[in-house]
Amino acid sequence: MTERLDELLQVLDLEELEINHYRGRSPNDAWQRVYGGQVLGQALVAASRTVEDPNRSAHSLHAYFLRPGDPNHPILYTVDRIRDGRSFTTRRVVAIQHGRPMFNMSISFQTDEPGLEHAFAMPEGIPDPESLTPERELRRQHGEAAGLDPEVLAHFTRERPIEYRALNPQNDFKPEKRAPKQMGWMRVKEPMPDDLRLHQCALAYLSDWTLLDTCTWPHGVSFMQPNFQTASLDHAMWFHGPFRADEWLLYVQDSPAAGGARGFNRGLIYSQDGALVASVAQEGLIPLHGDPKS
Repeated sequence: MTERLDELLQVLDLEELEINHYRGRSPNDAWQRVYGGQVLGQALVAASRTVEDPNRSAHSLHAYFLRPGDPNHPILYTVDRIRDGRSFTTRRVVAIQHGRPMFNMSISFQTDEPGLEHAFAMPEGIPDPESLTPERELRRQHGEAAGLDPEVLAHFTRERPIEYRALNPQNDFKPEKRAPKQMGWMRVKEPMPDDLRLHQCALAYLSDWTLLDTCTWPHGVSFMQPNFQTASLDHAMWFHGPFRADEWLLYVQDSPAAGGARGFNRGLIYSQDGALVASVAQEGLIPLHGDPKS
């Protein structure tokens, strides 16, 4: 197991404190606040640990981010075993830090059942991920051009266990006004164990990586501006079929609307063979204070 994969699996490997109570930790390289995808993935791990039927996997989750997470302190996840039915299992997870709820999520698990099937087709003419520039390299180029302090540049371009390659990359230091649509290939960099539930937790982690940025594109702003604030407010996912998070997945994202200092974003996730494996929806906080050029 490589150091990069070990880092991700450690983040997703919660410590069981008591029945229905788990403790999660943040990686040592986190700054300011906990990455939202980390909390999504850890909460799904906690819920999955309480589902005894191995043939049931998550088919949907609905989450709310209540407070920013502190990366310097552990997160307590408490699971409420709401229902265990013949085909469906329902769980509710509350994440607590400093004695206060900072996140909650409802998850539904289902036994695999046959039924009617249809799905939107994957967009045509998509470049192969290997032909695209890795996000880490683009960040290095953009950061050096912007004259970033070496310590900040090192953090901005640090090695991560996940990989993203954008089809239409944006320069966060000089954002252009564009239509609120983006696509990119993403995956966990190293091979993972053969466990669908673990791959779902990893995809929940991945799904928050670029989605909120989509609603900022028509306005030519980015999270790098000191007068611009971004934060996930809620997040929902639906899993449509099996997949592997350690193989390339196409993330097709758009933002139908923004208003009230909030931006709404959607995503469709395809496997490389064209199967629609998951859908995502998220609303985020995007207030802009003062001069956008400050």
